[in-house]
Amino acid sequence: MTNLDRLNPGQRGRVMGFTVDNPIARRLIELGMVPGKSVIYLRHAPFRDPLEFQVGDSYLSLRRAEASLVTVEVEE
Repeated sequence: MTNLDRLNPGQRGRVMGFTVDNPIARRLIELGMVPGKSVIYLRHAPFRDPLEFQVGDSYLSLRRAEASLVTVEVEE
C-alpha cells in the first residue's frame, strides 16, 4: 500500500482509508473518495501541485498534502 500522492500519472488504485481523521479527510469522503472506491491519477500541474484524479464520474484536483492523507492499494 502507498499514499495517493505517490502514484504515477495513469496509475489506478483502490482507496483503503486515511492516515488521519481530520476535516480534510472527512471532506474527501464527502467528495466521493470512500474506502473501496477506484481512483485514477490523471495528471499534475507544473511542479506536481495540484494533482488531478478521477473517482467514479467525478474529477478532483487535490494538493499534494491532501493526497498524501489517502492510503491506496495500487491496481495493476
